[in-house]
Amino acid sequence: MKLATDIRYRKEKLKALRASVIAHEEALIEALYRDFRKPAFETVVTETQYVIADITYTIKHLNRWAKPQWVWPSLLTFPNTDRIYRQPYGEVLIIAPWNYPFQLALSPLVAAVAAGNRVVLKPSELTPHTSACIQTILSTVFSPEEVRVEEGDATVAQRLLEQRWDYIFFTGSVAVGKIVAAAAAQYLTPITLELGGKSPCIVAADADLKGAARRIVWGKFINAGQTCIAPDYILADARIIEPLQEALQQAIRDAYGENPQRSPDYARIISDKHWHRLVAMLSEGSVVFGGTYDAEERYIAPTLLRNPSASSPLMQEEIFGPLLPLLSYTNEKELQQKIGQFEKPLALYVFSNSIAWARKQIETFCFGGGCINDTVLHFNNKRMPFGGVGHSGMGSYHGRWGFETFSHRKSVMQKHFWGEVPMRFAPYKGKLRIVKKIFRYL
Repeated sequence: MKLATDIRYRKEKLKALRASVIAHEEALIEALYRDFRKPAFETVVTETQYVIADITYTIKHLNRWAKPQWVWPSLLTFPNTDRIYRQPYGEVLIIAPWNYPFQLALSPLVAAVAAGNRVVLKPSELTPHTSACIQTILSTVFSPEEVRVEEGDATVAQRLLEQRWDYIFFTGSVAVGKIVAAAAAQYLTPITLELGGKSPCIVAADADLKGAARRIVWGKFINAGQTCIAPDYILADARIIEPLQEALQQAIRDAYGENPQRSPDYARIISDKHWHRLVAMLSEGSVVFGGTYDAEERYIAPTLLRNPSASSPLMQEEIFGPLLPLLSYTNEKELQQKIGQFEKPLALYVFSNSIAWARKQIETFCFGGGCINDTVLHFNNKRMPFGGVGHSGMGSYHGRWGFETFSHRKSVMQKHFWGEVPMRFAPYKGKLRIVKKIFRYL
């Protein structure tokens, strides 16, 4: 198949895909609004234009990524030439989530196609209008043998997981990630899991509270909090937690007005099930701002909570919605204890005017990725790998890292019949002492 062997053909397909996404951008804006009232600005910035830029970046660099990589040979095998070849795995399964249903379906698909794989994509059934758009876009570009879309509910995903694949890429919850990992283990299939967790946001006493609040509010409440790398809870120095709360309240008003339900810039919760789960969490802490909701619209206001119970679902589960608990710490030992009680998070954020102190926190904790004095934006740099660690995931992608994820790296040594070193051949008598000396210099 051409995808597996012809780099030029892959680039042609990616160019056609980019053209199709551009042509369907308005349809995607409408689809995402119909699915959960996602604002057009957020759709363009976090979905369509993100994917378009991803495709452009991949096309630009694909020849270099795919070129066999020369590496220094070993003295033991000299004279020889050693290269690493990138080979597609074959047929890969991509299971995409509902929260960024276009971007998180298309970005791994772009990487898989760039690496030469055949792809079966399972989009989320919770965003049916977006899934239909994806089906239309991909069917205009690829043959069913190259890329196939499988729409449907969890039973479709289960049926797909029962089949044998050369690679599986899953984005979603930890609970479903464990199911995917178990299914992959049946055939020893390599996998990437992009999961989540309770991502902390540390605010030091010396932080610029107004600037921090504005950036935290943006990162938390974009997409109505339904973002895997959104700040899940705040840990603020006890000396500034009150003024920080005031700054957060004002930042929410500045972004969404006095009544966020009327704001055109605020999305809705994806389903009744998730709405009811989030509403139940409202009783697990003291609501100090927001807290209103509307079942008919699946609306929940941007909400700040204080004093949540450590054993409550609000603090034991990833929130994945517009609820933001505020906790305090008094020293670094307490900070480490509070963060350490959870599994390794997908993201961590630190706000401080002391970059040395912020870097110390970054080095202290184990997490997927994060920011100093901002939130979420590390996801945007295609030159950095994006992925989790431990319960927040395994493997990574974005840019070249995505191409590498979907490529098997095949090491090949090339030799000639001249320059033979007879010492390696039996009989070995009298050679051991010389070989030991040689190994000292390797």
